[in-house]
Amino acid sequence: MSLFVPDFDDAVVVRAADAEEIRFGSDSAVRLLADSAAAGGALSSMRVTLGEGADGARPHHHGRSAEMFYVVDGTAQLLAGDKVVTAGAGDVVIVPPGQQHAFAAAPGETAEMLVIITPGVERFEYFRHLERIRYGSVPPESLLEVQELYDSYFGTSTVWEAARAPLVQ
Repeated sequence: MSLFVPDFDDAVVVRAADAEEIRFGSDSAVRLLADSAAAGGALSSMRVTLGEGADGARPHHHGRSAEMFYVVDGTAQLLAGDKVVTAGAGDVVIVPPGQQHAFAAAPGETAEMLVIITPGVERFEYFRHLERIRYGSVPPESLLEVQELYDSYFGTSTVWEAARAPLVQ
């Protein structure tokens, strides 16, 4: 086991009014709280708000970081390896480095989550990149070029796709 010692010497305080918010549609957003550099590499943190049944992140994994999802409010669906977990307010799901995961608001529900990645990776620019894709400034394929930079490697999951598929009547 290795010990990681963060390199910062003062408290990090992020006021709600100062946190950058990136909107994804009318009812979903990521509020950027503290990136890796601010916390001496210890962590990256963001608050994710998902509208009713909204998708968050598609299946992916991080090679060097664990990711924690704390459900602040509502109900989320999370892929953790080969399991789909439904988590409600107060629940925590932590995925280890290398484990494929994804998240969304559960069908018919909204979700608000605090997401922490540790050790930290400079992730804020990743979310700004997603925003540029949304507005057509860069093509979606451009994410493939920055997977290593942001330690986010995309994958697929039939378990996740089945859980997120609309019910057939």
